[in-house]
Amino acid sequence: MGPLTLAVDTKTSSNPHLDATILKMQKSKPFASINAQEDKPFDFLRILFEGVIAGGTSGVVVETALYPIDTIKTRLQAARGGGKIMLKGLYSGLAGNLAGVLPASALFVGVYEPTKQKLLKMFPENLSAVAHLTAGAVGGIAASFIRVPTEVVKQRMQTGQFTSAPDAVRLIVSKEGFKGFYAGYGSFLLRDLPFDAIQFCIYEQLRIGYRVAAQRELNDPENAVIGAFAGALTGAITTPLDVIKTRLMVQGSASANQYKGIIDCVSTVVREEGPTALLKGIGPRVLWIGIGGSIFFGVLERTKRLLAQRRPVSDQQPNPKQD
Repeated sequence: MGPLTLAVDTKTSSNPHLDATILKMQKSKPFASINAQEDKPFDFLRILFEGVIAGGTSGVVVETALYPIDTIKTRLQAARGGGKIMLKGLYSGLAGNLAGVLPASALFVGVYEPTKQKLLKMFPENLSAVAHLTAGAVGGIAASFIRVPTEVVKQRMQTGQFTSAPDAVRLIVSKEGFKGFYAGYGSFLLRDLPFDAIQFCIYEQLRIGYRVAAQRELNDPENAVIGAFAGALTGAITTPLDVIKTRLMVQGSASANQYKGIIDCVSTVVREEGPTALLKGIGPRVLWIGIGGSIFFGVLERTKRLLAQRRPVSDQQPNPKQD
């Protein structure tokens, strides 16, 4: 018996009887995980490895392509009042950020995939959404230990506080200590845990529903469109959380900070700038995350499929054309 697989490709199947059986199961249980190999043992290490590779690849591609939009979004959110937004140096901090994005994305998907697969086996099939939500949150917690320091350095460079990642690291350590790399950690979790959980849940559930309706496996453009929708919707919903996270991270952790915490930051921003300030940068954010979701999930699914095809024969599904 081979190991549990990450994805099932039925569009090229040469076994119409098995195809019909799978499609019947999909129709009768629209919220169930779709996996033709549920009776096979759980191969944690392989799922972890393939998740790490797919996640790291997806993260680097997205970050490189969309970094300028993220820079504009950060500067909009960090600006107080009617401050002007600089459009120079839109790739400022990219190299240093990629050094963090690669392991963070790899760790997130590496944790998310096996957690999702395990929870889908444990939960009733009509509760697969809960499995996706939980797995997204667990992956987010694991990745946060790398994401937060990376985000702190990146955003301070984007707002012109430092000119290079090494300088940023050195000065943050000298002035704020190691805890300076985790400035705004609470607000980061407040934003990213709901974001990760909601985005991946929406994406996974839409894919399941689409596969049932289409009665076939999704192609790359379809995965990309679903990823874009899931990202844009989640990005819009979590914009206020992102504004608060940005303000706390950019200010640092010195005693003279303007904001003393999440609640104080919210009340100060609303009092001094009005409630609409909590939606600053929503346009670039929705655009950035929508396009990013399209690229990320498109690359993710393609990479997972390529990795599955490169497995040794004994570790593969019998054959994608026979599922």
